[in-house]
Amino acid sequence: MDILLSHISKTYDDNKNKRVVFRDMTAKFTSGLFCVIIGKSGVGKSSLLNLISGIDIPDKGIIQIGDAGVSDMTDTQRTIFRRKHIGFIYQFFNLIPVLTVLENVTLICELDGLSKKRYLDRANSFLKQVGLFDRRNDYPDTLSGGEQQRVAIVRSLVNDPDILLADEPTGNLDVKTGRAILEMISDLAKKNGKTLIMATHSLEAIDYADAVLSVVNQTLVPLSKEQIHP
Repeated sequence: MDILLSHISKTYDDNKNKRVVFRDMTAKFTSGLFCVIIGKSGVGKSSLLNLISGIDIPDKGIIQIGDAGVSDMTDTQRTIFRRKHIGFIYQFFNLIPVLTVLENVTLICELDGLSKKRYLDRANSFLKQVGLFDRRNDYPDTLSGGEQQRVAIVRSLVNDPDILLADEPTGNLDVKTGRAILEMISDLAKKNGKTLIMATHSLEAIDYADAVLSVVNQTLVPLSKEQIHP
């Protein structure tokens, strides 16, 4: 599904001070492509992902995902839409320590009232692809950081969302592990036909991206890879 943000403005209240993050920003994310969002800390990269997912809503403007007007939905409608269509990958893995790898991966299906059995084959298939099938009954604290992030990637894919949103997914990893995770996310997204939008400080992510946007002066500016890596 294409994602269209049209004339978006968003202001946050930080300690009684108003912070303008976006002002009359328009952007389109084409279905099936990998787009990287770069910019300094605090400029609005994470806020952009929150707007796309419907966690936040704009003060002005329209957010359209496919045929759905996300910015016009109620809180409940946005929650249902998000669970069905959007998968998340975070810097911090957010795995539940008392659940096994497989239980962490399939928990989202149970929360949505879906049959766990229906998703076991899919979950196990992804765990095999990321090399963790043999660890499916282990607990998160027995895994390395890179392994935990691989579990988080599988969790984001198991309910077959149309869109993957990744917020600094390598920020908690060393350089070598981070590159392996970037390759894995990019490869799995392309193989499964997902739209991937990644907010990151890592310029290495640009090597895998189809498009790059930078948050500058409360808007999004397209960049060529040559501008970033002259």
